[in-house]
Amino acid sequence: MNAELWSEMGPDLLPAFWTTVKLTFWSALGSMILGTVLTAMRVSPVGILRSIATFYINTVRNTPLTLIVLFASLGLYVNLDIALAGQGATFTTTNNFRLAVLAFVLYTSSFVAESLRSGINTVPFGQAEAARSLGLSFFQNFRHIIFPQALRGAIVPLGNTLIALTKNTTIASVIGVAEASLLMKSTVENHANQVFVIFGVIALGFVILTLPMGLAFGAAGKRLAVKR
Repeated sequence: MNAELWSEMGPDLLPAFWTTVKLTFWSALGSMILGTVLTAMRVSPVGILRSIATFYINTVRNTPLTLIVLFASLGLYVNLDIALAGQGATFTTTNNFRLAVLAFVLYTSSFVAESLRSGINTVPFGQAEAARSLGLSFFQNFRHIIFPQALRGAIVPLGNTLIALTKNTTIASVIGVAEASLLMKSTVENHANQVFVIFGVIALGFVILTLPMGLAFGAAGKRLAVKR
């Protein structure tokens, strides 16, 4: 990497990846909350809730993420005039960031729900029956008996979902969020002859972000696995 390229790319490299980290964190937090709700609906004894959750999960999982991000920006903000930030000097930056987070939450929560449902399938059916025989309601059963074990059984799939989310944050660049892939695109435009170097630097940054996640969730999955 020559000095001219580094002088243009270097100062923005850490801020760009910091934006990627923030996108991942807030999207993961929201996805876990919504995904848990969808999972509870998916296994609920109420038929309409199961149908809504199943329809949502199957529809969103089979919709390209780019379309969901564009819908959040063009559909909610441009057409419906729904803004997620107050007016000010940083309105556009903050609004685009929050719209991207919303899109990632809507998309990733469907994968979180499926990961948690796979964890629920590892819980012996007799435990739920025993809880019901003791008078626990569905939500008490789900909260105290089923979900804690399902979460432990779904650690590795959830880790894979988080890694996928981290890589998916590159799509936020289509609505102008200044994360790593947008920096890569703008730098390539000015230094096309250094394209492999630029790609390598950005790829290395994502490896540094995602590799520890995979190792951590793999170790946690082994440590927290429910012994049968």
